[in-house]
Amino acid sequence: MKKLVLPVACALLLVYTSSCINTEREVGTSKNAQKVFTPAPEGNRGRVSERTVLRTVNTTHYFSNTKAKDNFILQLRGPKIATSQANFIILSSTGDTLRKEVIPASALINERDLADPQGATVRDKEIAILQGMNAFFRDDRFVQPAIPKTSVQPENVDAQSWSSVKADTKAVGFDYPGADGRERRLAYSKKMSRAVIIAE
Repeated sequence: MKKLVLPVACALLLVYTSSCINTEREVGTSKNAQKVFTPAPEGNRGRVSERTVLRTVNTTHYFSNTKAKDNFILQLRGPKIATSQANFIILSSTGDTLRKEVIPASALINERDLADPQGATVRDKEIAILQGMNAFFRDDRFVQPAIPKTSVQPENVDAQSWSSVKADTKAVGFDYPGADGRERRLAYSKKMSRAVIIAE
């Protein structure tokens, strides 16, 4: 019996010593050993908000200047892809904001990207939105001249904007889906020194 007690006592002493060493090591590497961990309140667990940037796509293209390319940016912001907002921004090569527009993410969905538009799941819509972002700045969306010579002014377009862009044969037009999902064309009017809608 005595032969058995001594090895068991040594084993227990060894286990106790190693547990103390681990505890000291853990406390030694902790930034604040005195602070007790408390989980965040139920409503504040995630840091995702309306201002969270979920995804950004961008490109550079000649738009306001024939010698320097402008920056075209599309940022998806919000807590979830399906309910987020797409911020469309054009910055000149010097950093000036030429256009800033907010588009609902659902406007980026191309019906052809959905196998069954009526029965599409949230995941299907999210994938279609991301595909729409990828295609937003395709090369074929940029056209020059912005207004062909034979074009007739649409009724819902400002006459001054239309005539100033039509007179500029080097003006570049950019086609994109608006907030209502319909295609619109944007061009830079040098005469007015701003980006204007020339077709909806």
